[in-house]
Amino acid sequence: MDSATSELPTHRTPLRDTAETGLKIVVVGGFGVGKTTLVRSVSEIRPLNTEEVMTQAGVGVDETEGVSAKTTTTVAFDFGRISLNDRMVLYLFGAPGQERFWFLWDRLFSGTLGAVVLVDTRRMDDSWYAIDRLEHHRTPFVVAVNRFDDDGVRHSLDEIRQALALPEHVPMVDCDARVRASGKDVLITLVNHLHDLATAKEATL
Repeated sequence: MDSATSELPTHRTPLRDTAETGLKIVVVGGFGVGKTTLVRSVSEIRPLNTEEVMTQAGVGVDETEGVSAKTTTTVAFDFGRISLNDRMVLYLFGAPGQERFWFLWDRLFSGTLGAVVLVDTRRMDDSWYAIDRLEHHRTPFVVAVNRFDDDGVRHSLDEIRQALALPEHVPMVDCDARVRASGKDVLITLVNHLHDLATAKEATL
């Protein structure tokens, strides 16, 4: 991904008085995959983030291969908000990607309806932990492949699904985390997936 950045809201969008349903969504994935960028690009409010400048203390601790140009890192979580309609609001939490902050993930998963797993095909192995923890918590999720400009090999979604051993019922989409419309498409895919799961469950009752 190049140096292009997503737009930040220039003013705070107040929560509608008609809002009555809040849905908690978590964005997870490996270090430097674009979680902060995705939350920032889709949030209708200026997002809360806990990015800090990377220092020498992280050398040898944080795996930076493939993301050597990265200068900041999330040390707690990102938070944003997006209204789906007059009544439904998504609250977005971006989880930190480094292994030393994974202990925060289980707390972030509490009360979560669903999750987005961001994947960087240059660092595919970084996706395993996120998928494993979501499956452990039985949290529904979709996989979004964040396409980076300097990725010389463009693997197909089918190839990525096979590499991650994902079952067919898990939705996969391409995305550009910098682009608001693309990020919204990812969230719509997740909401539709959650709706389909809920409908299927009701049908069995």
